[in-house]
Amino acid sequence: MAWVWVSIGSNIERDRNLHNAVAALRARFGNLRLSPVYETTAVGFVGNPFYNLAAGFETALAPDEVSAALKGIEDSLGRQRTGKRFAPRAIDIDLLTYGDLSLHEPGLEIPRDEILKYAFVLKPLADMAPGGIHPVAGKSYAALWQEFKGDKSLTEVPFDWS
Repeated sequence: MAWVWVSIGSNIERDRNLHNAVAALRARFGNLRLSPVYETTAVGFVGNPFYNLAAGFETALAPDEVSAALKGIEDSLGRQRTGKRFAPRAIDIDLLTYGDLSLHEPGLEIPRDEILKYAFVLKPLADMAPGGIHPVAGKSYAALWQEFKGDKSLTEVPFDWS
């Protein structure tokens, strides 16, 4: 079994899509630990603000199987793969970490490099796993957040999961 962290984001029908994504993740992986939800501006394009959070769970699936399951959930929730990296998204679910694994294969990078680049990925992870150690940087997520030099503009949003 490995502990897995994923990031979840949406800037199209955000409330509905986050609810549906979390429900689908629970149906597939069981109990989840959820971070607070944060609102952030779109990165890399002009668009509606995103809601972002992190979710954690244990799984016996291999990393590529988890990644495939996440893509299947995205597809079932209407994810359009336009080819543009930075574009509006109904739902985006990215595998951030898989235990302490470090893996770089085509289409699968663990830990995901966005952890160290974007506040909307790092902050929810630091909230939920402050003592967790980044497999490559060798520092805790809390320390990485404290040292983060990028744009820390994000707002915690009260979110009703019922």
